[in-house]
Amino acid sequence: MTISIREERPSDYKDIGYVIEQAFRHAEHTDHQEHTLVAKIRETDAYQPDLTFVAVDGERIVGHIVLSKITIKNNNDHADSLALAPVSVLPDSQGRGIGSLLIQHALSKATETGHESVIVLGHEAYYPKFGFTRASEWKITAPFDVPDESFMALELRPNVLQQVHGTVHYSRAFNE
Repeated sequence: MTISIREERPSDYKDIGYVIEQAFRHAEHTDHQEHTLVAKIRETDAYQPDLTFVAVDGERIVGHIVLSKITIKNNNDHADSLALAPVSVLPDSQGRGIGSLLIQHALSKATETGHESVIVLGHEAYYPKFGFTRASEWKITAPFDVPDESFMALELRPNVLQQVHGTVHYSRAFNE
C-alpha cells in the first residue's frame, strides 16, 4: 500500500464526491447527503482548504477528510474550534488504515496551524483512539439530539477546553 495524503484540489471535486457517496452508501444513521454537505462547506467561510485532504493510492483518490470552522457559544462567550466531518474511504479500500491516516494527518496539520480543538460526531469506539473524549466532559453540547458517547471533543493544545462550555454552532452548510 502506497497511500499519499495531500490537500484537495478543485479538479478532485468530482472524484471526491464519488468517494463520499460510496463510503456512506450503506451506512446507518445518515441521510446519504454527505457529498452535498462537503460541497456546501466549500461555499462557506468555514471552509479550510489547508485542512481538507485526500488519500491517493497511485493516481486514484480513495479517501477524503474535511475540517471546517465552528464556534462553541455560551451566552456572549465563544471559542473557535473545528468540526471533523466527514471522513470517507472507498469501500474497497476500507480496513487498510486509510481513515486513520487521514485523521492523523488532518489533526497534525490543524495543530501546526494553531487550531486548538476539534469536535466530531462519530462512532464511540473509533474516535477515542485519536484522543477524542465525550464533549460533555467540558460541558460542550451538540445543537441537536445525539447520544452523549458519540459527540466528542479533542484538545489540540493542553487544557484549552477547560474554560470552554456551551453549544456547538456549525456553519450554515450543516443546516441547509
